[in-house]
Amino acid sequence: MLEVLKLIAALFAGGLIGFAFGTIQERALRRNEQRQAKGELRSEWGVMSCSAKRVVWLMVTLIGVQVLCPLLFKDGTQWWVSGGVVFGYGLVLFRRLMAKRPNGA
Repeated sequence: MLEVLKLIAALFAGGLIGFAFGTIQERALRRNEQRQAKGELRSEWGVMSCSAKRVVWLMVTLIGVQVLCPLLFKDGTQWWVSGGVVFGYGLVLFRRLMAKRPNGA
């Protein structure tokens, strides 16, 4: 029973991280689309540098979770954390895809 709780906690922690990262990425995308529509986006390289910072923060967060919760990264449980990250980020992407979908489809 304890093993199942550990797996659920790992999946939840990863999902929370993935969802938070996806939400941050989505906000940045909307901000850059607005900047482009206003003509304020002069170069695509300005967008890239901010993206690298967000990825670094994702890595720092994952390392922080690994240091603070070492039980989530033992005996194969790390794959559940990774799966949660994929699921959380995928959920944000899926919501965006559904929002862009035409109503008739």
